[in-house]
Amino acid sequence: MTARHWLLSGLLFTVGTLFLLSLMSGRAELTWSVLFGNGQANAQLILWELRLPRSLLAVIVGAALGMSGAVLQGFMRNPLADAGLIGVSAGAALGAVLTLYSGLAALFALALPLGGLSGAALAVTLVYLLAGRDSSILTLILAGVAINSFAAALTSLALNMAPNPYAALEIVFWLLGSLAERSMEHVSLAAPLILAGMAMLMATGRGLDALSLGEDTARSLGISMPLLRLLVLGGTALSVGAAVAVTGSVGFIGLVVPHLLRPLIGYRPSQLLLPSALGGAALLLAADIAIRRMPTDVELKLGVLTALIGAPFFLYLLIRTRRQHP
Repeated sequence: MTARHWLLSGLLFTVGTLFLLSLMSGRAELTWSVLFGNGQANAQLILWELRLPRSLLAVIVGAALGMSGAVLQGFMRNPLADAGLIGVSAGAALGAVLTLYSGLAALFALALPLGGLSGAALAVTLVYLLAGRDSSILTLILAGVAINSFAAALTSLALNMAPNPYAALEIVFWLLGSLAERSMEHVSLAAPLILAGMAMLMATGRGLDALSLGEDTARSLGISMPLLRLLVLGGTALSVGAAVAVTGSVGFIGLVVPHLLRPLIGYRPSQLLLPSALGGAALLLAADIAIRRMPTDVELKLGVLTALIGAPFFLYLLIRTRRQHP
């Protein structure tokens, strides 16, 4: 077995172990026998209706964030790139916040994730139109930054104009990101879109390898840059947009995971995609387990913990990049 196969095997084992631990973690103590149908009805209800959707979402959302980060870093040839750079996360957050602000989220349960998906799709469409079909990667980044800033400003405006303090508090709590109180409806809504987006991102492997040699070289090798850009943006919009739509803003997974795995697997972008998906799933599962095991009266929001982990790592990357390129 190659080093990559050993790494994938280790990551699969880690994800499986953490998934089982996630099913058992929480304020209510469950025994392992409940997995085999034993135990009281309340224990079965907690396992299948509360913890299973939460654990499944941690896996698929973490995988989407990890893979999208690896793809965007390879596509933009920027070690600090993630989905936030092209406005997907901010667009999804704005769409969801507008459903909370307008009251649609109170009318039916899936209004919130559907609003998030619509916001992500609109943000990516605007980025694509602003950047142009044959634009450079720099132009794409600038368009993404513009849309990201505008979506964040509109989100702040909605928060500022909230009709009452309770609505503002609901918006803030959702923006902090969480896997709590999610159901199988959220899983069934997000999973197909996330998997479709990840399939598109996996299809970019050959193009990303060629692009690492430069855009002109990639074109000479038969890579269609407009098609590659469409796959990257479309795959990111579907996977990350669906993830943010059901969990809120969970940052830094897509930034941290590829950097942790790249020294172990090499610097070919295509070889990093699947490991980053598994690494993202493992990291998000571990973070969610840690939240549930903390001895606090109020459960810490998932986005807060990932930011506490990711922000120092981001500063470390920034300092290291400055030293390499003074």
